[in-house]
Amino acid sequence: MSSREDKPSATALVPARSWRFGVALALAAAFLVLDQVSKVIVRSAALAGVFPITVIPGVLEFDFVMNDGVAFGLASGFGYTFVLLAVVVTVVTMLYLLRAPLLSRLEVVGLGMLVGGAIGNAIDRVLFGFVTDFIATTFIQFPVFNIADIGITVGVTIAFIGFLFFSPANADARRRAEEDRAERLRARDDAAKKH
Repeated sequence: MSSREDKPSATALVPARSWRFGVALALAAAFLVLDQVSKVIVRSAALAGVFPITVIPGVLEFDFVMNDGVAFGLASGFGYTFVLLAVVVTVVTMLYLLRAPLLSRLEVVGLGMLVGGAIGNAIDRVLFGFVTDFIATTFIQFPVFNIADIGITVGVTIAFIGFLFFSPANADARRRAEEDRAERLRARDDAAKKH
């Protein structure tokens, strides 16, 4: 038997849909614009032959790399598959933001960053057949990356942390699980007392 309290009401949406879409759209747009502007600058500088550029000696440099794979140069040769994946990620994110009755603000922030990064790299793949990467670490061996890759990686991390630790839906599920566990322990203790 369910009660009215079991059904999420319009006021139970955390945060409100307008906030979700506003923040996600703003972050997606910010990462997309930063990504595309930086890539235009990098491709122009590459034509002038100015790379590599040392930013912090022994730590960071800028270098032009044409990446036909996914983030950080992985899965080379499957670039157009990731255009389709970017579309799927964007659609699924929009549906999740629209339909999830409870979610954390961190999830919204992370998903907005993810979508902006995914679209940024998808634009490169469609227009050029490769992704422009340019941020290179020199203190460790690590693939060259770009701002879209940062949006994807940091966005997924933030969304995951938000879902795992701050989501009201998870808090409610954890509360119910604890109540169920306590009820089972009480029932076991009662059964043990009867024997």
